[in-house]
Amino acid sequence: MSDLGKQLWQARASGVSVDPETVVEPTSQFEAYAIQADVMQASGLESIGFKVGSTSEEAQRLLGTTEPGSCPVLAPYFYESPARVPVFAAHYPGIEGEFAYRLGADLPARDEPYTTDEVRDAIDAVAGAIEVVGTRLKGGLLGKGRFLVTADSGANIALVVGPWITDWRGLDIPAHGVNISINGKAAGAGTGANALGDPMNVMVWLANQQSSWGVGMRKGMVVSTGTCTGIERVKAGDRAVADFGSLRQVEIRF
Repeated sequence: MSDLGKQLWQARASGVSVDPETVVEPTSQFEAYAIQADVMQASGLESIGFKVGSTSEEAQRLLGTTEPGSCPVLAPYFYESPARVPVFAAHYPGIEGEFAYRLGADLPARDEPYTTDEVRDAIDAVAGAIEVVGTRLKGGLLGKGRFLVTADSGANIALVVGPWITDWRGLDIPAHGVNISINGKAAGAGTGANALGDPMNVMVWLANQQSSWGVGMRKGMVVSTGTCTGIERVKAGDRAVADFGSLRQVEIRF
């Protein structure tokens, strides 16, 4: 297990930060995901699914990448709305309004890539979600790059989902809006199209990433598909609400 993986998990659990100038940074995607796996192993926790990040043009620009990144969501950091979520100031917490999908069937590893229709058929529900994001790396997310962010659990702090909607196939998710408020004041807003043009494209990307790794995805997994609103900073004591219209609201008290 890498020393950086151990440090990142200890920082996540205890609320401290890791100085990136004191560690050996990953120099490739392969190394970044290997360190991420070390963080997961060090935690000793089970995952409930995945978060996918860098799915908007702005996020990719800030991280200097042209593709998304994924990370398992650990079970103790998964909540249903309304939720109370602990945050540490040292982790620069922020929130993103996202769409989440739940798998109703397995997507096992295979040689042939999954098609959009196959992935869509495996999904049984959609929900509005707030991903709480941040970093265990001193100085915040800006300038860290895709490899370090991937290693640092994809910048995930927590994931909160709203009510699951099983009658979702008639919804135009790319055009579906979400509006965030913090302490009653309007903050970020956007639509599903901000996530790779359609959150379903994110699901296909993830299914094929996991399949190519020989892992696949299991029935019951939850996937958050990336920000539609940008990041809005929060702190302990704040109340955040993401309004997804017909998909209802997601509420967090920090």
